[in-house]
Amino acid sequence: MGVADRGELAEFLRSHRERVTPEAVGLPLFGRRRTPGLRREELATLAGVSIDYLVRLEQGRDTNPSAAVVMAIADALRLSVDEKRHFVMLALKTNGAPLEELCPTRGALSTEVRPTLRTLLDRVNPTPAFVAGRLSDVLAWNESWRTVVTPLGILDEKQPNLARYIFLNPAARHVMSDWAGAADSQTSALRAAHPRWSSDQQFVALIDELRAVPEFAKRWETHTISLPRSRVVRLAHPDAGQLILTLESLTTEEGQHLETWSAYDETTEAAIRTLLATSLRIVRRA
Repeated sequence: MGVADRGELAEFLRSHRERVTPEAVGLPLFGRRRTPGLRREELATLAGVSIDYLVRLEQGRDTNPSAAVVMAIADALRLSVDEKRHFVMLALKTNGAPLEELCPTRGALSTEVRPTLRTLLDRVNPTPAFVAGRLSDVLAWNESWRTVVTPLGILDEKQPNLARYIFLNPAARHVMSDWAGAADSQTSALRAAHPRWSSDQQFVALIDELRAVPEFAKRWETHTISLPRSRVVRLAHPDAGQLILTLESLTTEEGQHLETWSAYDETTEAAIRTLLATSLRIVRRA
């Protein structure tokens, strides 16, 4: 396996080791510490491996970690479920496992949306909904979502991309009440995709573009992993005021995900109805 794969595993290990405090794992504090998190010898002790072995892993010199060692280190680092899955993927890649076996549905990055998904988008209308691809590209949407997000600037580009919108469009900071949370979410989703798509030219180009933004680069280096889940967000909409939305995400076998934006409260529901009705009147007059 290539040097890049070994480096990815090593960077992940170092980043997460430095994030875990001794207090979090029940270790006493003695003297001054030069590392912000666990020392190597502390992690080695917690995981039941030798310090020399852990050093080889962190330096990318060991490419054959066993499943038992991987899980022991993952538990010692207090990794989340998503982070643990990502760590196992990285370890298997450095172990020489064919990526096709690890990701049997990997295929090529596709921007095609199945007709059944497009039908589903129409059927959930008037609930705003869209389909995003593996690179956070917005591939399809229903009329309600278009109506809600057009004033926000999300669809300004020829090929809308949620990560580019968050980090490169100044409007996002005014729209997203929790911009930092949205930035974390987009970065971690792309980091989760990295083991599968690190050699894809489109993916590499997107990451290179985003890494020029300090806020993205800082988050990218933390190797935090999370996948789309149900969450509540607040948007400062220029026409409808504050919208509180429940976002639900369903991932397809192609790795695309369909996301719906449901009103969290009656005020938001009424505001969305007004937006849709206004848009319909404008269309009819045209």
